Amino acid sequence: MFPQRSSLMMRVFSCWNWKCALLSATARSLVYLAAMARSGSGGRLAVVLVEVAYVTLTAGIYAGMQQKALGLRSRRLGDVIVVIVVPGLSQFFDWLTHRVSGAPATGKATLAVCCFAAISALFHLHVMRDGVFLSGQGRSLLDDFRRMPRLVFEFVVRPALFVAALASRSDRAIESEAAL
Repeated sequence: MFPQRSSLMMRVFSCWNWKCALLSATARSLVYLAAMARSGSGGRLAVVLVEVAYVTLTAGIYAGMQQKALGLRSRRLGDVIVVIVVPGLSQFFDWLTHRVSGAPATGKATLAVCCFAAISALFHLHVMRDGVFLSGQGRSLLDDFRRMPRLVFEFVVRPALFVAALASRSDRAIESEAAL
């Protein structure tokens, strides 16, 4: 029985993404700390320490799951897993870990981290589809950071381009109806 459990753990950690584990633990802990700084709640350090320990371990596993989802035959299914399934699972277990550890985060901190997780998931999809922050791909973390300015710019501009394309389509539809 123990060898099966060991085999399962080896599989889970075989897809651990150390790049995302490092970045996620740092960023999420800062988000928690910032959200809780103004609330005046005690135990801020406990919440942040739980977050650092928990996220360092799990963010690498979740990012590995996202990386594996990119290889699915159905690109749409992979996108849903990357943007909805994995972050939802992550947020649920994050909330549960804080409850069980006795270091529950405030509602404000939880909301801030959920918003951060949603934007982060979309950003992960964007950069991972471009080959950045993938482990086992032969690129260094420094190489990934060198590509960040362009990828961040594209990520920020993409919603504006999408809205402009929708506006253009609706203008054309109105013009074609007016021509009839």
